[in-house]
Amino acid sequence: MGRLLKAHGLKGAIKVELYTDEPDRRFAKGSVFSLQVPASHAWHGKSITLRELRWYNESPVAFFEGVDDRSAAEGLIKAILWVEQATAELPVEDDAWYDHQLVGLSALRDGVKIGIVAQVVHLPAQDLLGIKTLAGDEVLVPFVKAIVPSVDLAAGTLVVTPPAGLFEELPDEDEAPAAQPAGDAEPAS
Repeated sequence: MGRLLKAHGLKGAIKVELYTDEPDRRFAKGSVFSLQVPASHAWHGKSITLRELRWYNESPVAFFEGVDDRSAAEGLIKAILWVEQATAELPVEDDAWYDHQLVGLSALRDGVKIGIVAQVVHLPAQDLLGIKTLAGDEVLVPFVKAIVPSVDLAAGTLVVTPPAGLFEELPDEDEAPAAQPAGDAEPAS
């Protein structure tokens, strides 16, 4: 749902980078998050409960139970916040999917399986699908309607219509044109 960025003030507040389109729902008072931190971290394997989410200068700042001062807040910097969610729960928007729904789908090109979605990469400009090809390579495909026109969760597939060269090597334009057969040569002047 988010990543803890940096301590804010002296009372344990932490700036949060949100990974959800529903902050009011996901960051409601009493929300419980599992923490992703290194195994050696004091918070490893623990969860944390939200007391309050406030907005300062258009940035979300969270207050958590048990995090009462700046020192405690600094100990949580870079932690990732996770929530448990029913796998059957669907996004409320049309043509919207959760990552776990896309990972594992078969990628079809012209009706032929070319690989499986291995990961979803979220970037500021657009999302990418990491498709593990049958040859074992991973190709990052822009997750836009022009290249991924349909997703069928029930069938376990998605259709890709990639531009030339995304999944295969293109010949170099610098290659010399094929030599003409001797009988087709132009006469010398």
